[in-house]
Amino acid sequence: MNLLHPKKDKLVEAEEKRRDLGFGTQINDPDTRLLNRDGSFNVKREGGGFWSELNIFNRLVVCSWGRFFELIASFYLVLNLIFAGIYEIVGIENLQGADMTSVRSRLMDAFFFSSQTLTTVGYGRIAPIGFWASTVAAVESLLGLLIFALATSLLYGRFSRPVAHILYSDKAIISPYLDVTGFMFRIVNERANQLIDLQVEVAMSILEKQPNGKLLRRYYGLDLERSKVNFFPTNWTIVHPITQTSPMFGLGKEDLVKLDAEFLILIKATEDTFNQTVHSRTSYHSREIVAGAKFSPMFSDKEGAGVVTLDLTKISDIQEVSLSSEYVPTVKEVEIGKQSDFFIG
Repeated sequence: MNLLHPKKDKLVEAEEKRRDLGFGTQINDPDTRLLNRDGSFNVKREGGGFWSELNIFNRLVVCSWGRFFELIASFYLVLNLIFAGIYEIVGIENLQGADMTSVRSRLMDAFFFSSQTLTTVGYGRIAPIGFWASTVAAVESLLGLLIFALATSLLYGRFSRPVAHILYSDKAIISPYLDVTGFMFRIVNERANQLIDLQVEVAMSILEKQPNGKLLRRYYGLDLERSKVNFFPTNWTIVHPITQTSPMFGLGKEDLVKLDAEFLILIKATEDTFNQTVHSRTSYHSREIVAGAKFSPMFSDKEGAGVVTLDLTKISDIQEVSLSSEYVPTVKEVEIGKQSDFFIG
């Protein structure tokens, strides 16, 4: 199926066929998603080096806080168990002050002496005597200094790394827009920090059948009603008008599903706390599109409150509407839209 508008000349047509977002054109499995909803790439690398695959620093910086503390606690526990075993091999009797009345008490004292040595606390009840016990304690204390320096830098790196916490609506919709229809989704800043100079790019990926019967992945950039806003204090409904020049023109949801259409979104903004550029990305598969709907308002009705109240739980609320193209905005709606163009979407 040729989705290109017939009025486009051959040069424009050839350029659109060459367009690529970095995924290539050979990913032609209809069940394969390019970009997961959480923004991660749906790509698994194999055959790389062990340390390249492990990539400890990156994994510890980008993983969730729960996962981070779980890994730190597990490492701390395992390391102390290893050194407790070493003290057992060297001889716990070489730890002066250790309770030798039972195996359990011996191992407990060895474990807690290890934790005190690793953190350089050293309460003084237990002390190493002899060459080997003192050597193991000295090595462990040095290792502890290095490990906790790394853990502290990781913790600082996680706190100081600016991240765009943008919430996306669960579904994208095809809704009446002016006198046509539009592909839409909604976003909102989840955090209290401020994002400025937001820019959004949306591309549609489809599987096109070639004359030889082979499926080839194509990418089409979608023109937006507004691709940039200066401020982002509330929500922003991002709209692609489905006009005759749109690659979505004439396609219903069933057609998009058959073409394995996926809509890839990239958002760039400046985070004003650190004055650094942050990114957010996600995608909507054609199965995650609702045709014939509109988003419900997110503003809470609190008259006289003197402040704009935005209910983030309503970001995915939609209402069923007709997809007829008879909708024309009133003069009042047009004036409101013009006034808000500079501030929000």
